[in-house]
Amino acid sequence: MKKYYILDTNVLLHDPSAITHFEDNDVLIPLKVIEEIDKFKREISERGRNARQVARKLDELRRIGRLSDERGVELPGGGRLRVCFPRNSDPLDAGKPADDIILRTARETRAMYQETPVIMVSKDINLRLKADALGLQAEDYENGHTTDNLSELYSGRTAVDVDEAALERFREERRIEPPPGCDLFANQYVTLRNRKDAGETVDGRYDAEAGRIVALIPAPDRLHPIRPRNPEQFCAMDALLNDRVKLVTLSGKAGTGKTLLAVAAGVLKTFDEKTYEKLLISRPTFPVGKDLGYLPGSLQEKLEPWMQPIYDALDLIRHGRDKPNRDLLVGSERIAVEPLSYIRGRSIPNQFMIIDEAQNLTPLEVKTVITRVGHGTKIVLTGDIYQIDNPYVDVLSNGLNALVEKFKEESLAAHIELREGVRSRIAELAANLL
Repeated sequence: MKKYYILDTNVLLHDPSAITHFEDNDVLIPLKVIEEIDKFKREISERGRNARQVARKLDELRRIGRLSDERGVELPGGGRLRVCFPRNSDPLDAGKPADDIILRTARETRAMYQETPVIMVSKDINLRLKADALGLQAEDYENGHTTDNLSELYSGRTAVDVDEAALERFREERRIEPPPGCDLFANQYVTLRNRKDAGETVDGRYDAEAGRIVALIPAPDRLHPIRPRNPEQFCAMDALLNDRVKLVTLSGKAGTGKTLLAVAAGVLKTFDEKTYEKLLISRPTFPVGKDLGYLPGSLQEKLEPWMQPIYDALDLIRHGRDKPNRDLLVGSERIAVEPLSYIRGRSIPNQFMIIDEAQNLTPLEVKTVITRVGHGTKIVLTGDIYQIDNPYVDVLSNGLNALVEKFKEESLAAHIELREGVRSRIAELAANLL
């Protein structure tokens, strides 16, 4: 049965191509949504860019036919798109919240098409609650969701039971074929466990091209004072130091060492081994609000509070080492700390690139970042999917999760979920209990 989907503003800002993802059903956009899109398109941000994309797409469709007509304009999937608005206009609408006008539009649409399901689609939980209270069917926009169950998220690590002889052979030869019937993803980390003694284990990584589980790359002494503290961190460091792995994703709660390990590996690979020409570090700007241009001071001064976790990592890494202070490091040509918006439109070759707080990115934004990667560049994305500041993504729809799921079978990518806190006992308890 054909359905009518009414889209909220945040759906289009989350995914500018959303109107094409409803198969042969009709898509309705309230006039108030277009007004909000017009307001956002002036922003010099990813949200502004998405708003401009939506406006251009609607303008293209407008040239095909009148969007306000009853039949609207045909979409590629066979459905139709049209713009709708409350039939019974109220002079007081000008002072009402946009959500109220959008909901009134949805109620009038349902009254007009009583035999056809009318569904409000929004990424705003409160709007969905309001719709439900008004008797309207409401759904989250789930295009891009890789799973509906948190327990099914790929962790990048598994355990395999083997006999004692196989375990000893792995220690000696540093490689072993997976046991029969053991299905592994490319670069999945494997804890080989003694079948007779579960406490006897050794970690390896599945090399899909060789068809074998291979030993981890040992953390070099030059990483001092940073050292992996648990098996998860040893796996993460293996991925970070492996030059054949060009895309690394690290997820985990606060205090698990994601950012510190990534920055430590980046400094080692750029300054010590000189594998890469430059270390580029960036974060989305959601935690500090809107455009950096409105903040006082130079770019470096504007970035200071926003990038403090990165600076803290640099300070810790150089502690006890014969390294220049962090101001000289950041001021050099070999390390750059930049807003994520500066990356768009560029090609970035031969660099060790770190995107911190990647859980705040939409799948489209992650795609925009990854497609900037040039020849010889390694990119690392870190994030905590339980600490999301972006109102348009959640624990299941964020770009970090989407990237992990889409790339888990690719031999140039590796993922590891860090679960054990190493910052302090109180930090670990806070991350787990609060």
